[in-house]
Amino acid sequence: MKKIEAIIKPFKLDEVKDALTGIGVKGMTVSKVKGFGRQRGHKETYRGAEYQVDFVSKIKIEVAVEASMTGQAVATIQEKAGTGNIGDGKIFVLPLEEAIRIRTGESGKDAI
Repeated sequence: MKKIEAIIKPFKLDEVKDALTGIGVKGMTVSKVKGFGRQRGHKETYRGAEYQVDFVSKIKIEVAVEASMTGQAVATIQEKAGTGNIGDGKIFVLPLEEAIRIRTGESGKDAI
């Protein structure tokens, strides 16, 4: 099993969610997050005053998938979240040792 974490632009969430559901991803966790990468934030103007925004608002999607589905899930996220512009985000793939469904006690791939 693998855990995929993707940091994406907020307006891409629905498109990514629908695409992941379409390939068989059964559940996901979505969080509002802030951060910066190479772009180091950006400058904005508010009421004539310019100020530096160090942390950019993003969405973090977390999904657990069977190892055989990892490549397809990553490709789907990359395709649907990409705009070709700086700040599109990142995808992280992590090993997932165990998953346990609290209600039933099912574990492993049956729990995801």
